[in-house]
Amino acid sequence: MDPLFAFLEFGFGEIFVIMVIAVLLFGERLPEVAKTLGKQFMEFKKGLNSIQEELQSTLRAEATSSEPHSYGSESRTIAEDRDEATAPKFEPPKSEPESCLPVSTTTAEAESEEVR
Repeated sequence: MDPLFAFLEFGFGEIFVIMVIAVLLFGERLPEVAKTLGKQFMEFKKGLNSIQEELQSTLRAEATSSEPHSYGSESRTIAEDRDEATAPKFEPPKSEPESCLPVSTTTAEAESEEVR
C-alpha cells in the first residue's frame, strides 16, 4: 500500500462501524453517495498521478540535458560571480563637538555652567 494512505488500513470492526454510520446518515441515497465518492477519489488519484508523472519527466529532461560536471567547480564559479560585501569606511569627525561636557559632570552642575 502507498505510504501516503497507510493510515487507511482498516480492520473488519472499523469497516463495519463505518458502514453502519453511512447507512444511518445516507439511507436510501447510499449508492448514489458511494458512486460520487468513488468518482471523486479516482479524479484525485488521476491528479496525483499526473503531477507525479510531470515531475518525473521534468527531472528526466534535466538529467539528460545537463552535462555531467563536478559540483566543486560549479560552487567556485558561483562564488566568483558574487559581489563582495563591503562596509563603509569609518571617518572620524573633522572637529570636536561644541558642547562637550566632562564625564564626571552631573546634570545640575552642567545647568549651572550654562547659566554663567
